[in-house]
Amino acid sequence: MTRLRITYGPWGETLGELRDAAAAAEDAGAKVLWVPELHRSATIAAAAIAEATDTAHIGTGIALAFARSPTTTALEALDLDELTDGRFILGLGSGVRRLNEDWHGVDFEHPVRRLAETVACIRAFTEQCTTGEPIDVGGDLARLRIRGYQRPFPVRRPRIPVYLAGVGPTMTRCAARVGDGWISHELCSPAYLKDRLLPRIDEGLRQSGRERADFDVVVSACCSIDRDRDTARGRAAGLVGFYASVRTYADLFDFHGLGAEQAAVVHRFRAGAGADGLAGAVPARMTDALTLTGPLAEVRDRVLAYEGLADTVKLTPPTHGLSAPEIRAAQERVIALIAELSRECS
Repeated sequence: MTRLRITYGPWGETLGELRDAAAAAEDAGAKVLWVPELHRSATIAAAAIAEATDTAHIGTGIALAFARSPTTTALEALDLDELTDGRFILGLGSGVRRLNEDWHGVDFEHPVRRLAETVACIRAFTEQCTTGEPIDVGGDLARLRIRGYQRPFPVRRPRIPVYLAGVGPTMTRCAARVGDGWISHELCSPAYLKDRLLPRIDEGLRQSGRERADFDVVVSACCSIDRDRDTARGRAAGLVGFYASVRTYADLFDFHGLGAEQAAVVHRFRAGAGADGLAGAVPARMTDALTLTGPLAEVRDRVLAYEGLADTVKLTPPTHGLSAPEIRAAQERVIALIAELSRECS
């Protein structure tokens, strides 16, 4: 019997299909349904699946913290918490420089401090917005100075859980210092979690005077399930290639002895290959180290390897470089895995 909380990141070619996938995952036993922000808005996707589900929590995993103002993020969080009747989790992340500056046209200087100040602003707004009192909080990078404002209707919860994504040491410590939970990168092996990340989380918790039991460690795992191991690897290779193209993640790849392989992916990306066209530069050992691939029983055992390290595991199907029918088939297998794992959970 496992005590891991099994959660899922649903996929849909349409919002209707996304809602159906979320409902199927909830029926299978998923405790949280996470929606990312890349090809869809995380908050709109969260609203879409909220009314298709009844018991699972709904989380943004993750929404970009700097692409919205703190006030807009707080208002969306309050509305989503009302829509879900208190089931919402606000998952935020900084993203990387290229994503912020080139895609969204927002400043990326001092991202760790900016994220901490952003969280302080969001919490101040959700806790004080109905009082009519002035709100004055934040620092040099994110700040609220609000006078003469009072939200004219009640909030479902004045304190909504805020989970923060982190990969690097300072961001991971920040997540543990100011967040209610931490969300790992999509590629996070048990060894990397244990050796690199958990010590940083423990340090951040000590800085905030909290215990590990007060904090939710969420590890992300891309699952590609197929009886044929090479087929399973091939479906996950695009995801690995997409993230390997980002030099910011060099420590992750170096830790697994994959620095040269990452450099080959970066070279292909700079030569003009699109982010979804990098799978051919990803060798089998790279996919094996960073994703959960193979027959269902083997993937199940690899999920359970996170027990004792993480509190929650967020499963997702592979998506990058795959057709809609391929993703659909992969998703069905992951939801079947959730049903099996959920039967073992207490």
